[in-house]
Amino acid sequence: MRAFRIAYDGTGYYGFQRQPDVPTVEDTIFDALRSLGVLDSDADKPAGYAAAGRTDAGVSALAQTITLEGPAWLTPRALNAELPAAVRAWAFADVDDSFHATHDATRRTYTYHLYAPAAVDDSSATPAEIEHPIDDDRFHAACEALSDTHDFHNLTPDDHNTERSPTLSATRDGDYLVVTVTAGGFARELVRRLVSLAQTVATGAASFAKIDRTFESEPLPGHEGIAPAPPEPLVLTDVDYPGLEFDIDDDAASSARAVFETRRIDRQTGARVAGQVADGIQ
Repeated sequence: MRAFRIAYDGTGYYGFQRQPDVPTVEDTIFDALRSLGVLDSDADKPAGYAAAGRTDAGVSALAQTITLEGPAWLTPRALNAELPAAVRAWAFADVDDSFHATHDATRRTYTYHLYAPAAVDDSSATPAEIEHPIDDDRFHAACEALSDTHDFHNLTPDDHNTERSPTLSATRDGDYLVVTVTAGGFARELVRRLVSLAQTVATGAASFAKIDRTFESEPLPGHEGIAPAPPEPLVLTDVDYPGLEFDIDDDAASSARAVFETRRIDRQTGARVAGQVADGIQ
């Protein structure tokens, strides 16, 4: 059986896990396997198939991990031949039949790129800088308060298995706070709601008592609920399997880097165009 590392730009997909009538990353992978003759046209999924986890609609990944039974020639490069540019396999490992991509993962790491300009006192500041300044010290303190084992039932739509043990940290990179969230596993939307709550506290829109309130057994009333942060800045950056080493497929990795570099340039260009329009409106 073989495990693959999969990178994808999730902005054009309704999440990783397949759903009826909407494009998902998983459906895209299965379509590629059918085109390669690895998956029968009437088969539900490949033999031995499992994935490290689900990502929400719009969320991207660097190290989503899947396993399946397939021929020896099924390398990342071979898989990429039938995948769209937005989805790239780039590394693989041969694993025992007992290996399970979901259950054997001991740690998952997400990175959130939060646009969070520091407070400024400048007539040239943007509306975001004026209206929603971030206090870095408060953000770091919020991350610390949200770390460790808690019942996060107020920060997920899940109604069971809501006790988790995340670790949150953040580093400033210009106008962004790069937020790293690590845990053995996550409830639905938990990462984005953790970021949203930390941001709310860091802007002063809520006190630290808000964090304590979310840990209480009583559900938050609707008007006090924590909405998830937008999905597009979130990336699944690592899934850890102790003792398992992935082999990088040099050709596939080079192709993947080129694809995502092109996407970076396209979005930087789009940002410049939008900036010119915004600056030109008097």
